[in-house]
Amino acid sequence: MIMEKLQNIFRDVFHQDALVIQGDTSATDIEAWDSLAQIRIVSAAEEEFDIKFSLSELTTFQNVGEMAEAISKRLK
Repeated sequence: MIMEKLQNIFRDVFHQDALVIQGDTSATDIEAWDSLAQIRIVSAAEEEFDIKFSLSELTTFQNVGEMAEAISKRLK
């Protein structure tokens, strides 16, 4: 469920309906993933899941899977 929602967020942010993300997807895998896209992804995820990431937490994410794991922990 979390990855499905993140998938939709990424498709919206990057305007690519066919974009497929995996747990190991990172900024190096998507050419348009810059700092502005990162802010849009984080903001959309916080809104979608009704959570708030700390700045220190955000700096530790290496890929989509780590973000999904953090979201999962928050939702428990």
